[in-house]
Amino acid sequence: MDQVQTISEHPLPMPTSPPEKKRTSVMSFFSKVSWKLKTQKRESLKNVFFILAEKARDPSAKKRHLAMKGLGTMASETPNKVKKYKKIILDLLVHGLYDPMSPEVIHESMKTLSIILSKIQGKGLGSFFIDITLQTRTLLDDENDSLRYSAFVLFGQLAGFAGHKWKKFFTSQVKQTQDSLLSHLQDRNPQVAKACKTTFRACSPYLKQKKEHSFQNEEDQRNPKLSRQLSHYHPELLQFFYANKIL
Repeated sequence: MDQVQTISEHPLPMPTSPPEKKRTSVMSFFSKVSWKLKTQKRESLKNVFFILAEKARDPSAKKRHLAMKGLGTMASETPNKVKKYKKIILDLLVHGLYDPMSPEVIHESMKTLSIILSKIQGKGLGSFFIDITLQTRTLLDDENDSLRYSAFVLFGQLAGFAGHKWKKFFTSQVKQTQDSLLSHLQDRNPQVAKACKTTFRACSPYLKQKKEHSFQNEEDQRNPKLSRQLSHYHPELLQFFYANKIL
């Protein structure tokens, strides 16, 4: 998981609209969110959180986007608040993943979810795990480079948090995503390709087969432990692993 988180530290920039001549009062408020969080005043933080929660469902896409960004700041700087309001935040972010109008809202929702998952280590996701997985999987082939990048980062994190409860479900999702994982190893955007490679490593255990196959090279024969591990994969997958230097 360290690899996935490392990649997420350098996200691709989302396309932005031409800057407005005058900053609105709403943007001024959100620009102060980070400063307010740093004050660590309990009552102030509580007020900021509920304002962000309200704006996350605002009819204005710009306000929704800024709210998701504010929630990301809160998750980074005050992780204790994430734990306290975890279910509310997850509900808002999952709703943001399905935003019908704004790719910026979707992108910011994924980025914030990545932050939160790393803070809570995937614990207590409940049925949110299914919603996040299903929508993230659909974004792996999105035309927008930034959405694809963030989707691969988030999907890789989910692979590490499926656990026993969601293992069967996530296995089925990975198998349905196998073509996307393979094709984007050579994505036109180098950063997306790198994120895909890391995610492929995280998802590879879910691609193992029940029956063993005899696919070995000279290096495998010199390493019995590695050879036993590789014997669970299809020969075709192993060829992709070696060709793309995943193994």
